[in-house]
Amino acid sequence: MSSVSIGDLSNSFMMQRRSVSLRNDLFRLTDELSSGRVADVKQVLAGNHSYLTGLERSMEVLQGYSVANSEAAYMTAAMQVSLEKAQDLGGNLGIDLLLAGGGPIGVVSGNPSENAAVQLDGIIKSINDDVAGRSLFGGIATDRPPLPDAQVLIDSLRTVVGGLSTPEDMLTAAETWFADPAGFDAIIYAGSDTAIAPFVLSETERVTLDVKANDDAIKGLLMNTTLAALGNDPALGLDVPSQSDLYRLTGEGLQTNQDELTGLRSRIGFTEERIEMISARNEAEETSLEFARNNLLAIDPFETATELENVQFYLQSLYSVTARNAQLSLVNFL
Repeated sequence: MSSVSIGDLSNSFMMQRRSVSLRNDLFRLTDELSSGRVADVKQVLAGNHSYLTGLERSMEVLQGYSVANSEAAYMTAAMQVSLEKAQDLGGNLGIDLLLAGGGPIGVVSGNPSENAAVQLDGIIKSINDDVAGRSLFGGIATDRPPLPDAQVLIDSLRTVVGGLSTPEDMLTAAETWFADPAGFDAIIYAGSDTAIAPFVLSETERVTLDVKANDDAIKGLLMNTTLAALGNDPALGLDVPSQSDLYRLTGEGLQTNQDELTGLRSRIGFTEERIEMISARNEAEETSLEFARNNLLAIDPFETATELENVQFYLQSLYSVTARNAQLSLVNFL
């Protein structure tokens, strides 16, 4: 009976080839077990990469939207904080002015005008807040604060109401100047009338933060506070009863203005809610896409670990056979 044998050189090449194959399998399985993903994506997809490419592109787009969502959420939150500080300052000042206006007997106590000037400075600083160097309430003019120093506003309004004899006339003149496009908006407001570009939060959703320092609610706050700061200004020449009337009128105006500021903050709150809702929807979609990608590329860790143990066993066996063959000699064979 004839037999077929393999020559020594052929056997050596066969052993080397088998060793290389097992080592490659060992490296591949080790990498898959550590990463949790298949190493040979081409083999898994059978050359059809379009579906995986579409999934990964959609995930990258959603990650970009996530950055825009975070930026929009941060800006709206900063706006709320700034307006809350301004509203609190105006509300507290309104109460103080109502208490200070003592009617015919004059001002009850303290220096309401000085207090109003201090609060005006705080209000303006709040409205001039910025996020990462970008002004919040200046529209597209984010490179500069929308309002000047408090003293500039006081000086400008002094010119408007100077020469008027009654607090009522001063209030009317101030209201006209703040509402006139050639007045407050042209002389004081340094921002832009154009809102910042909408935030693109998804393929179909965009939000605009159209709240500026020349909004009527903010101008009402500034007007009453500035007019109160001028109450005892020598240039106006108001007697004590007239000063009291002016404090009462501006105090009432600041209390009424609270509702307007609350409405303004409600608009921002509605935008915050939309941003949160869109962000949650994007996160859910991203999770779904990641799950679909894992279904394509994820490995079974238990199956891979078992296969890795088998490869290690085969490789050790091959090394043992190779070492034993290397010890063979003609003397041992005979």
